[in-house]
Amino acid sequence: MLEDMKIKNFLDLLASKSPTPGGGSVAALTGAMGAALLSMVGNLTVGKEEYKDLETDIKGLLKKSESLRINLEQLIEKDVEVFNQFMAIMKLPRTNEEEKKERSKKIQVAVLEAAKVPLEVARKSKEVIDICLEIARKGNKNAISDVGVGVLLAEAAFHSAIINVKINLNMIKDEKIKKELAQEIESLNNQIKGKKGRVLEVVLQRL
Repeated sequence: MLEDMKIKNFLDLLASKSPTPGGGSVAALTGAMGAALLSMVGNLTVGKEEYKDLETDIKGLLKKSESLRINLEQLIEKDVEVFNQFMAIMKLPRTNEEEKKERSKKIQVAVLEAAKVPLEVARKSKEVIDICLEIARKGNKNAISDVGVGVLLAEAAFHSAIINVKINLNMIKDEKIKKELAQEIESLNNQIKGKKGRVLEVVLQRL
């Protein structure tokens, strides 16, 4: 399991000629790290006398950040799984028309699955970004820089995931599905516009 690897081992594997893990897994890992930093800020805020009036809010945010972290951790491995499934299908025989049709059909299913994973990474990374502003405003001031790093990581994860969706879109033949995925990408992009800047503005004010 990738999530159980030591950091050095993961990086060594990432740098090797093995196609997995790749950019999709890195996007999920980056999002998970962003969420983890938000959780850290939450944990450093809960129980502090100075922030006791905000404790209920912070606990709610901490619950969200931890749920997102776990979701994104699971997607690290899921990205590898769908890629390996796709590569296995690419190796199917195509010695006659029947085999070619079956292989082509399975490729389309696999490509769609390969697109769905980074799309989910983008969705979850967007949710991480969504909670950053409130944590930036209410979290422990002594750890506020970590919210800034968290939002930067979450945005990087988001855009990295979108790139991985787009490369799979190129192989999808169903125009209706391609259009639906493209529309969701556009919608997600619009939803995060300006949010990183607002978070960083609060973070810098509280440094």
